[in-house]
Amino acid sequence: MDLELKGKVAIVTGGSKGIGKEIARQLAAEGASVAICARTEDTLRAAAKELAKETGSRVLPFVTDVSSTDSVDRMVEAVVESFGRLDILVNNAGQPGGKAAGPLATVTDEAMLSDLDTKFLGYLRCARAAAPHMVRHAWGRIVHVGGASARLPGTYSTGARNIAVVHLSRTLAEELGPSGITSNVVHPSITRTEYFANVLATRAKKEGRSAAEIEQEYARNHSLKRVVDPREVASVVVFLASARASAVTGQVVEAGGGATRAVLS
Repeated sequence: MDLELKGKVAIVTGGSKGIGKEIARQLAAEGASVAICARTEDTLRAAAKELAKETGSRVLPFVTDVSSTDSVDRMVEAVVESFGRLDILVNNAGQPGGKAAGPLATVTDEAMLSDLDTKFLGYLRCARAAAPHMVRHAWGRIVHVGGASARLPGTYSTGARNIAVVHLSRTLAEELGPSGITSNVVHPSITRTEYFANVLATRAKKEGRSAAEIEQEYARNHSLKRVVDPREVASVVVFLASARASAVTGQVVEAGGGATRAVLS
C-alpha cells in the first residue's frame, strides 16, 4: 500500500533512539523528509546520518529541548526553513518510565511537574508551533505517542501525563479538523527498546536471573504473550501520519500487544 508520504516533511521528537528512531526510519523509508529532534547532539547526529544512509531520504538532526518554548519554536522554524514546509508532527519525547513512580510517600511535586512539563506541555508546545504551517497548506497529521499506563493503575506521573496527552489530542482534533489536520494517540506498552534492555540487565543482575526470564515475566500479562518491537509500534504511527488515515482523528490506538487486556467500546 502506498501511504502517499513522498514529498511530505515530518518532525519526530525523541527521534534519536527507541520508538522515535524507528518511526523516523519508517517515515523516511516511505519517502518523507524527516527532522529528528532530541537533546543529546552526538546521539542525534549519529542517528540522522544512519537513517539518511539507510533510506536515501533527507534526515536532519535538530537539537531541541521540548520543555523550552523558545527551543521548540526555534526548531520548528529551522525545520520549515530547511525543508520548505511541514506536514507531520510526531510527538514522542518523554522520560521512559517517568520520574514519579511511587509509592505515594515518595512522589514529589518536582518529579510530577517535570514529567508533565516534558511530555504533556512538550507535546502542546510542539503542536502549537507546528499547526500554523499545516493550516497554511490545509493538510496535516499530528500523532502523539502516549502509553498504556493511561489505562492502567501504577506509576503516578506516566498515567497522568498520558491521560493528559489523550485529552490534548482530542481537543486538537476538534480545533484543527476543519483545516484538514488530524490528531491521534498511539499507546505503546513495554517495548523492546534500549531502555527496556537496560531495565532487564539491571533486574537480572540484582535478582540473579536471566534477562530472558524477566522479559517473559513482563510478557505474561500481554495478550500476545511477548514484548512488542519498536517496528510494530512505528508502523501504527506511520499509518496514522499518512494520507491513508484521512478519516481517523481524535482516536486512541493501543499498540502494546494487548497490555491492558481491557474491553473498550
